Amino acid sequence: MHDQDKSSELAAQVRDAAARKQALRLVGLDSKAFYGHHVDGELLSLAEHRGIVRYEPTELVITARAGTPVAEIEAALAANGQMLAFEPPGFAGQASLGGAVASGLGGPRRPWGGAPRDLLLGVTLLDGQGRILRFGGEVMKNVAGYDVSRLMAGALGTLGALLELSIKVLPAPKVERGLVLNMARDRALQLMRDLARQPAPLSGACHLEDRLYVRLSGNAASVAAWEKQIGGDGGAGNDFWSRLRNHKLDFFQSERPLWRLSVPPATPRLDCEKEVLTDWAGAQRWVYSSCVAAEIRHEVAKVGGHAILFRHGDKNIPVFHPLNNVGERLHRGLKQTFDPAGILNPGRQYAAI
Repeated sequence: MHDQDKSSELAAQVRDAAARKQALRLVGLDSKAFYGHHVDGELLSLAEHRGIVRYEPTELVITARAGTPVAEIEAALAANGQMLAFEPPGFAGQASLGGAVASGLGGPRRPWGGAPRDLLLGVTLLDGQGRILRFGGEVMKNVAGYDVSRLMAGALGTLGALLELSIKVLPAPKVERGLVLNMARDRALQLMRDLARQPAPLSGACHLEDRLYVRLSGNAASVAAWEKQIGGDGGAGNDFWSRLRNHKLDFFQSERPLWRLSVPPATPRLDCEKEVLTDWAGAQRWVYSSCVAAEIRHEVAKVGGHAILFRHGDKNIPVFHPLNNVGERLHRGLKQTFDPAGILNPGRQYAAI
């Protein structure tokens, strides 16, 4: 089926659902089905709407349909010495480009490579009335509607079904080197902060079970110099970072509620952090805790952060950090603008939105 035909078919399905006020559950390759609240609705599948539309390596931009597997995108980029800088996770399944952006999630490289919303140049989407809308462009200078494109990153399909995305890509590093240092967490947090303030070619900094894992990416001379300065065992290759990216480490193999805390990197260990993997040089913390949700969120909010119940646990409580009054008004206003009938992934993020 041609791209235009598939887009028209999807648009017709949305228009029909809007007329019936029938909720739709948007799905790409379903690698993140666990994330957020369950949506009870008819399936709107983007999986067959796939393929790279345009890719000119010299322009550092790739445009692809939403159902295109991330692995396919990354293979095309790697053949030209380039990469998706936010390192989108696939978890247990194969991620789609649309799902990677809609979830807003990034892997270990995200603090240094950029978040999905920072690298999203333009989108084509279906709104809740079945209209095909285009925002942004394929170059950073084209700012028309750029902020609207960025709204789609992390919206989990509640504002629109992504059809096509233009993403800024980056050159892949010439050399990557993983280091491991035996180090307690407090000392590791300090060292990660120190390295982040220096011109070290960091692309990963993670602490787990009294070990600090550091990834250096850049030219050979810079990586060699910083490896000598940092020291440690150069034994953590791509396998560790790939397993961290996709939650394949033993730490993640649990049925207990897993919390994702986003806090300022210099934040000392919180009381709720009973069992923790610290990523993003301290800014992202994966936590198993005996504290109840209200305690976790109160403690995290005090330091200016937020907490998400990422996987498992009681999904009858809010999965995402509760909005303040201003934030809720903004979310409701955006939902009303893009999806007035409220049919696109209703409640996936916040109840009644």
